[in-house]
Amino acid sequence: MINLMSKTLAQRLELIKNQIKFAAEEAGRNADEITLIAVSKTHPVSTINEAIEAGANVFGENKVQEAEGKIAEIENVEWHLIGHLQSNKARKAVKIFDVIHTVDSIELAERLERICIEEGRAELKVFVQVDFAGEETKNGIKEDDLPKLLEYVGNCKCLKVIGLMQIPPYFEEVEKVRPFFKKLREIRDKILPDGKLSMGMSHDFTVAIEEGATHVRVGTAIFGERSYQR
Repeated sequence: MINLMSKTLAQRLELIKNQIKFAAEEAGRNADEITLIAVSKTHPVSTINEAIEAGANVFGENKVQEAEGKIAEIENVEWHLIGHLQSNKARKAVKIFDVIHTVDSIELAERLERICIEEGRAELKVFVQVDFAGEETKNGIKEDDLPKLLEYVGNCKCLKVIGLMQIPPYFEEVEKVRPFFKKLREIRDKILPDGKLSMGMSHDFTVAIEEGATHVRVGTAIFGERSYQR
């Protein structure tokens, strides 16, 4: 096994890109259809700039408050909110993020739609976060409630659902997570045929790609262990 932390950030990023390409080719897919989201949570602006110099251009943050300062300093990249969105942070999220991956209720969708109208934002791309693992620590709408949420957002003026997202349970043996990725793809195929799939992280993104992921969220494998809380 390659010791990623013995390499520079640029080398790690290149290795991840090569792994994405290989996994896509193995699955008969085009790697160009897969977006690598470099998860920069807890890492400072200087490290993010290093990643940009190495070729990263899409970044993921978990917390609105932490991301705000970074986004104010760094331009010309995409910013994705990949962490749970508290309702009291919704307005700020609408103002600063390009894409939100964690819409998990009609109530949150209503709030985001209203804020978009109030703030004059014509379009906000979102993923709907789905949970069928039932873990107490994970957020997401239940599969049975998903059609109602998609119907609501489909009638929104500003919100645009571009796909489904999930955070499955963690398994040391990555093959154990495959059924979760497969199930999300099957749900997508059934009720959102043209939708994208945000799934897969540092530990299991190659399996996610094999099962249809279009957006993979990779942090530790690029940046190393968490740096700090801003």
